[in-house]
Amino acid sequence: MDALIYTAMSGAERALRGQQVHANNLANMDTGGFRANMELSTAQTLPGYGYDDRHMTQLQANAVLTRQGTLKSTGRELDAAISGDGFFTVHATGEAYTRAGAFALDPAGTLTVNGMPVLGEGGPITLPEYSKIAIGQDGSISIQSPGAATMQSIDKLKLVKAEAAELTKNEAGLLVARSGQPLASDAGVLVRPGHLEGSNVSAVEEMVATMSLNRTFEIQMKLFKASDSMAEVGNRLVGG
Repeated sequence: MDALIYTAMSGAERALRGQQVHANNLANMDTGGFRANMELSTAQTLPGYGYDDRHMTQLQANAVLTRQGTLKSTGRELDAAISGDGFFTVHATGEAYTRAGAFALDPAGTLTVNGMPVLGEGGPITLPEYSKIAIGQDGSISIQSPGAATMQSIDKLKLVKAEAAELTKNEAGLLVARSGQPLASDAGVLVRPGHLEGSNVSAVEEMVATMSLNRTFEIQMKLFKASDSMAEVGNRLVGG
C-alpha cells in the first residue's frame, strides 16, 4: 500500500514540475531567439531490499527544443538571424550560445546582444567609427569608414553548431555545452542579415501539454486518496 502512495505522490510532483516548465515556455513566447525547454521523465526504481515494487518519477527539465522559430525581416543593419541550424556566441562567464540577433553597440563600440559581448573569431567584437555596416551570410562584418569609398571586412561572428543533446541551459537561461568546453566554429552556419528570429515556442503545443499534465495530476491525487482510504481500512481491520 505504501508503494502505491509513494508512486502517486511521485507522479503528482512530476506533473507539477512539468507545468512549471511549460509555463516558463509560454512566458517567453515573445522573447526573440528563445529555445523552448522540454520536460523529460523516466521511471526510477528505489534501491534497497523490499523496494522492488516502488518507483519514483525523475524529471529532467534541461533538454532544449532546437527547431527554428519564425524569421521576420527588419531591414536593420545590426539585426541578424541564423538560417537553419547554428548559434551566435556570446561571453557570459565563459562562452554561451544564443539565437537572439538584435545586436547593439555599447559606448565603447563593443557589439552586444542583451547586454552581453558578441564573440568573433578572436574574442569580443569591437567596431571602430563607421558610416555604414553590413553583416554577411557567412557572419563576416564589414564597415565603411567615414570618408572611405569601399567596405572593409574587420571581423567575423563566431558561429557554432551543436545537436540538441549537446546543449543545456545555465542558471541565466543561456545555452551552454554540456561538456563545459567551448564549441568550435562551423563554417556551414548561415546568417540572414536584416532579420530577427522569434521564439520557437508553440502556444498550441504548450497548452495541450499543460492540460495533459493537469489531468495527470488529478489522476495521481485520486490514486493517492484511494490508497490512503484503503490503508485506513486495513489499519482498522488489523486493530480489530
